[in-house]
Amino acid sequence: MAKKTSKVHYLYNGEMQPLTKIFRENRKRRGRSRYLLSVEVTIVKDEQSIPARIVYVRNRNKRNEYLALITTDMKLTEEEVIRIYGKRWEIEVFFKVCKSYLKLSKECRSLSYDAMTAHTAIVFTRYMLLSVENRKYADDRTLGQMFYLLVDEMADITWIQDIHMLMEVFITTIKDKLSLTSKQLDQLLEAFIMALPENLVEHLPISA
Repeated sequence: MAKKTSKVHYLYNGEMQPLTKIFRENRKRRGRSRYLLSVEVTIVKDEQSIPARIVYVRNRNKRNEYLALITTDMKLTEEEVIRIYGKRWEIEVFFKVCKSYLKLSKECRSLSYDAMTAHTAIVFTRYMLLSVENRKYADDRTLGQMFYLLVDEMADITWIQDIHMLMEVFITTIKDKLSLTSKQLDQLLEAFIMALPENLVEHLPISA
């Protein structure tokens, strides 16, 4: 994360400028966009030039302020930069809370490996309990949004695939339980299909 300081400058539009000036002189994205501004700059150090991208995002805790995320990987999209920084920030918060508030490095003075392992496990468990409480009472995200985020990560089975699987189970069960000839089985299956709603029957030949 880039610091908003007047001592650090980036080459932008042929001029060395600080983060604040670059942000001030560019038009911001409106609406519910995940970021306010994205610009390509050049980092100049020891006569070397490195291309970089700065992504300005809203500060969720202070809506009137912004955070500046910087990357030298120009292949990353703005969304990927935000996601990666979000993951890194969660890890930093985790270690900060465990070390400073849950006494990870001070509460246990034992030299026993088992004791230190148990202490670490207890500290991590306490952090997980605090995270659950924070998710329930302090996090603005809804469970619905969380549900959709999880669903996107799972391989989904389409509706027609479900029907196809049910038909296979139906045929296999009849074969195992009843002694029918192939002709009788075809007649029974045809009668079953004809009894189904028309909109469902239209899809069955495709999945058969």
